Amino acid sequence: MTIAVLGATGMVGSRVIAEAVARGHRVLALSRRPGDGDPNVTPVAVDVGDPEAVREALAGTIATGTVATGATAPGTVATGATAPGTVATGATATGTTAPGTTAPGTTPPRPPDAVILSVRTFPADQEFLVGATRTVLDAAARLGTRVLVVGGAGALRSPGDPDLPVVDNRAYVPDEYRAVALAGTAQLRTCEAHADADWVYLSPPAELEPGERTGRYRRGTDTLLTASDDGRSWISAEDLAVAVVDEVENPGTERHITAVHRPST
Repeated sequence: MTIAVLGATGMVGSRVIAEAVARGHRVLALSRRPGDGDPNVTPVAVDVGDPEAVREALAGTIATGTVATGATAPGTVATGATAPGTVATGATATGTTAPGTTAPGTTPPRPPDAVILSVRTFPADQEFLVGATRTVLDAAARLGTRVLVVGGAGALRSPGDPDLPVVDNRAYVPDEYRAVALAGTAQLRTCEAHADADWVYLSPPAELEPGERTGRYRRGTDTLLTASDDGRSWISAEDLAVAVVDEVENPGTERHITAVHRPST
């Protein structure tokens, strides 16, 4: 399976990539400044705020290991400038293939089997987050590719009070994080408005931080979960990545899901 991860260098995205590679999947790591080094990870520099670049990257029309429209890799020449010995934009060097075409005897580019959007902003930028989500859903819908959106806990219902959204529950969302929670809720509404796309929205619990990969978690739907041992609503980023890849490999039927830490006993 080939999995595209947008937000590849973030806390969740980087761990999703590690988990997917460990299971034998190939990964397209899409980020403004993607890393490099693993032969099973193809870095593509893409600004998720650039709809055309995102569409090209997901369609497979951008050469692997290169820079998409709207992003400039460190040490390269920006658009509009031509480095000595290179071919200017709009021209094709002898023996090369123009973007969007397939060289004779090669396999045509193929979109990924699944797309994971794990982009967050802090301070919150709701306009950017909603726009990026809409762009990815639009592109994936054209390709017939499923999208898993790693969203926010604010979009969940409160445990014991299903009419109270977590975003409005100060027990789980302090005032300083309310704008972030509101942005995540708007992101879910954007998904819900995209009826022709195949998507699932994964809300993490109230607390998400780097930690240990145990491989244990409890899956739920649209209500915030708490751990059975200490009552906290939390999970490590490593175990959230396990839940993400599990969902990609074995998709459920629900559109909105969540996961929480599950103790060993």
